Order: sequence, then structure tokens, then C-alpha cells
Amino acid sequence: MTLPLLTHRSNTLRYDRDQGTVVVLDRRRYPHETVFVTCCSLDEVAHAITAMVVQGGPPLAYVAGYGLALVARQHRTWPTEQQRAALIQAGETLRHTRPTADDLHHLLNAALTVASDALLRGDDAERVLADFVDGQVATGDAVAERCGRHAAQLLPDDATILTHCFAGAALNWMLSVAHREQGKRLHLYANETRPYLQGARLTAHQAHEIGVAVTLLTDNMAGFCFSRGMFTTYVTAADRIALDGSVANKIGTYQYAVLAARHGVPFYVLGYDGPDPATPDGAHIPIEERDATEVLQCAGVRTAPQGVAGYYPAFDVTPPDLVTAIVTERGVFVPAEMATYHLPSQ
Repeated sequence: MTLPLLTHRSNTLRYDRDQGTVVVLDRRRYPHETVFVTCCSLDEVAHAITAMVVQGGPPLAYVAGYGLALVARQHRTWPTEQQRAALIQAGETLRHTRPTADDLHHLLNAALTVASDALLRGDDAERVLADFVDGQVATGDAVAERCGRHAAQLLPDDATILTHCFAGAALNWMLSVAHREQGKRLHLYANETRPYLQGARLTAHQAHEIGVAVTLLTDNMAGFCFSRGMFTTYVTAADRIALDGSVANKIGTYQYAVLAARHGVPFYVLGYDGPDPATPDGAHIPIEERDATEVLQCAGVRTAPQGVAGYYPAFDVTPPDLVTAIVTERGVFVPAEMATYHLPSQ
């Protein structure tokens, strides 16, 4: 089954072991242009993450992990303790690029442990790190497929689905399985998602390639559409899920969840590998505030007059009472079940 480019992360990012560079698809320009950016230094990797060259929780985590491999290569002639110190410092730099997405922090912690063990054994830290992140990419792709397949079971025939931002590879799997394998008729309504227009570019493009009917909405149309009964389902991803079932996702997710609850429309979250065990509740989710000038323009064209201020919290938090279910690689869960998600099964 042929799936769109963004379904398999190995098609959009990789570590070039011959050159010692991180190569990543520029999602700011895709699908109008399929352009890959080559990062040759830690600063360039960090910039690719902060500047939205790479987007989505798992992909930016993988790019950060490959960034550590690049740093290991550049310091491979240093004494072991100095190599380790350089990697720890690089990890701190990368950790601060996107504070809300928990995948980044978990992968960096694991990768630094792997690198430290490799250095103590006298192994090549670059190779070990690259191998480790390659494995994480493969695992993440499998998680996305399982999550998407579970989510497809929740869609009725003739589903009309509202989505916000781009819910990643699991969304592609959900749509493909429901439409192509199960033969369901689907119609996806994608919010454009300012200021980077992920819905207009990424979501609409991927769904169209799968063969699902797509209608694009501006970010202020959903209330009217809900009032007309146009949606059967609301689906998004999550950049972080707390143990109380709170969900952090692209700014705007919360307001549509309020509308969905008001109109009796179920809200399903594609939760991939589940909640962050270190985040007890929504109040503990850090919210990234991006450069406010980004909201003063659209698609590179300034729309606001000089002298006007902007405000750009990149994420919001939806409380658990507004979430119908969280879908992970393990199945479908109500938000309250997130508290025990990581406990051993009895």
C-alpha cells in the first residue's frame, strides 16, 4: 500500500554517516517544494528545530538525536570525559529548542545514556548514537501505524472529521486504513492552522494523496460548522499528554474541543505511545511561546501594520473532561486511564 511521504519518518530525515550531517525535509516548504536541508553543526540542527524546518513531536526528537551523533563525530578525538561533556552540553542546547514536546526530552535523555555507555566501553559514540536513533525511528513508525489502525476503528462510515494542524503519521494510517482497507466514506475538514499553515499544506496534501475528500477551513470557521452539524468526529494529535489525561497540542486545539463538547461530537486524540510519566497534570505542561512577529505575517507576507504587537503561545492544553478518548499503540483509553497507563498489567 503506497502511503504519502510523511507517513514514514525515514523518508523525511536521516543521518548521513559518510558526511556526518543531519538531513531533514523542510516542512515549511512542503508540499509545494520537496527540499531537504543539510545540517552540518549543532547550531544548524537546533535552528532546524526552532525554525520549524522539522515539525511534529517524534520527528523533531529524531533530528535532535541525530544532532548528538553529529556532535560525537566532531569531538571523537577528544578525551572520553571531554567528549561526554560536549554531548551533555549539546543535549542541553537541543532540550531548550522546543519545551512542550516531551518526545524530544525523552529521546535526548535516552540517547545521552547510550552515548555515555558507549564511551565508557571505548566504542564509537557517533555510530552507536546513529544506530540508536535509527532504531527509534523504526519503532516510532510502528507505533504510528498501530495507533492509526486503532483510531480507524472509531470512525463511522460517512465520517466527517475535523482536524487541527497535522496529526502526523498516525493520521495518515487512520485515514488510509479506514478509507482503503475498510472501505469507509470519509470527508476530512482541515483547519488551515496559522501561522505555519500545517493544515492547509501538510494535512490537506496527505489526505488528498490517500484519496480522502478534503475541505479546507480557515481557523475561525469551525464554530459555524459545528452549529450546522457538519462534523461527526474531531481528531488531533498531542505534543504531550499528562497523567490526568490533559492534552497539549497546537494552539487552537482547546477551543475546538470546547465546541465539540458543546455539540456532542467525540474528540479523539492520537496519543501514539501514551502519556508522559513525568507530567502529572496539565498545569505542569510548559507552553512554548514563540517569536510574536510570526503571527504578524502569513506565508512570508506581513499582514499587520508596523507598530502592531503579536502574541504567539504555540500550544494550548485541553482538560480531560473535554477528551472522549486517547488512542495509543495499545488501543483506545479514556483520559482517566492515563494515570495507570505505564503501570505493569496485573
